Amino acid sequence: MRKVCVVITARPSYARIRTALEAIRAHDGLELQLVVAASALLERYGQADEVMQAEGFDIRRRVYMVVEGENLVTSAKSTGFGLAELSTVFDGLEPDMVISVADRYETMATAVAAAYMNIPLVHVQGGEVTGSIDEKVRHAVTKLADIHLVSCEPAAARVIRMGEEPDAVHVTGCPSIDLARVAAAAEPRKPRDVLESYGGVGAELDPGDGYIVVLQHPVTTHVEEAGAHIRETLRAVHESGIPALWFWPNVDAGSDATSKGIRTYREQFDPPNIRFYRNLRPLDFLSILINAGCIVGNSSVAIRECAYLGVPAVNIGDRQLGRDRGANVMDVSHDRAQIAKAVAAQIGHGRYAPDPIYGEGDAGRRIADVIAKAPLTIEKRLTY
Repeated sequence: MRKVCVVITARPSYARIRTALEAIRAHDGLELQLVVAASALLERYGQADEVMQAEGFDIRRRVYMVVEGENLVTSAKSTGFGLAELSTVFDGLEPDMVISVADRYETMATAVAAAYMNIPLVHVQGGEVTGSIDEKVRHAVTKLADIHLVSCEPAAARVIRMGEEPDAVHVTGCPSIDLARVAAAAEPRKPRDVLESYGGVGAELDPGDGYIVVLQHPVTTHVEEAGAHIRETLRAVHESGIPALWFWPNVDAGSDATSKGIRTYREQFDPPNIRFYRNLRPLDFLSILINAGCIVGNSSVAIRECAYLGVPAVNIGDRQLGRDRGANVMDVSHDRAQIAKAVAAQIGHGRYAPDPIYGEGDAGRRIADVIAKAPLTIEKRLTY
């Protein structure tokens, strides 16, 4: 039986890998070793580890590695602490392989520790193109990885062009689309019922009257502009008068300025149409998305899950620059007038045709099947 160590370092990474965790746990030839680290353990970022436990997952190790500050220096230091701590974790668990999820900055610690310790590294969602530090991290992890589980054919082609062995590249789709498929097929739930147990702060809204979802992270290559960026979006959403469910940003460089900008604006203007939330369970969040008029911000969920669900999206700035996308996405700059105009246009458009660009909803099973059979090696050569 192969021991599979999956390292989850942030709230969005759990949604990106959840169905693969289920499939690995259920597979006769695999043993799941779940390690939760970094912001996934922190209350102010939604304490994703508690969600994982509530959904039945056994967490084998917890790794506290986030240095306070949410800036460029603390991002580098957090990654360094993670490298030291994860090395100890891998030494104790002795996995047959380690799975690194996507492209968050701290996943570099997972990849480097596994590679240096001669543990085969599996990378999920390589080969995609975006802006910010994610771009560098994603491709660096690809070069450290031994097995590549990519979301779409264009991503597979890029990984192979980077010199990876074609036989080691597998198009599995994105596990987050599995959850979107489940959410779309589920019995419809009233947004008020979904949100009832999450509290939130700000305006008292009746989401049954229609709403938008806002989720905006800082752009790590423009951290000095994070405060100005979030103010433009706040003004656009506030002045639109449209009820908005606003979710807290990830723990990236610039997040402190983004969070401060949200808190300051909320205290100064007390917008009557915005309610703020830290985190929702993945399926609850998708249920909220399905009923939204559109999603606004720069989260990859607007590009991935919302393409599959046909939810209109307003993508702000260049955090997702270059990512393969469907017809549901409208791109704008960090300008309140452009944002407001795009939101009105997307709400007026209504639902788009579903686009399975990132998979058909069976990625978790595909991932488990691949890693149960794939040759395990740590030897790599350029193929060109």
